[in-house]
Amino acid sequence: MDLMDFEGEQLYFEESLTPEVEALLQQAGDLYGDGEAEQPLNEALRLAPESLNVLVAVYRFYYYQHRLEDALNIAGLALAVTAHRLGIPGDWNLLTIQHIGEVGTGSMPLVRFHLLSLKAWAYLQLRLGRPAEAKAILAKLLELDTHNRLGAKQLLEVAEGNTP
Repeated sequence: MDLMDFEGEQLYFEESLTPEVEALLQQAGDLYGDGEAEQPLNEALRLAPESLNVLVAVYRFYYYQHRLEDALNIAGLALAVTAHRLGIPGDWNLLTIQHIGEVGTGSMPLVRFHLLSLKAWAYLQLRLGRPAEAKAILAKLLELDTHNRLGAKQLLEVAEGNTP
């Protein structure tokens, strides 16, 4: 399946947020340099646990703080939220190209977000010293993304130690 074959429908980051959650994300951005962004991010996550905007913000915070286990947990939440919205299996092992095809082209941006979250999950597994899990996920991504639009092949080559 070609994951670039879709029209410009609403992207995940175009979701509206309540003014309170928007203010918390802004506060977190303002406090990032002081190292105090975690509290407003956690409050935003408490108020909007299924907001992809919030999940991305919290993921980035943990990732850039090198708190990879925490980032992995947030990537897992993003996968659960998007799988639920798309009506696809929450367990990536069960995901097939048929599931992707059934969601329709109107959901392709969300499908891409889901698969990119899965790629992030694999990358974090690699960084955490879990190459077997990472390779299995990346192999699944290649099965689903037949044109390698998400770059899973290159990451799999790194995981296998076959870098050019």
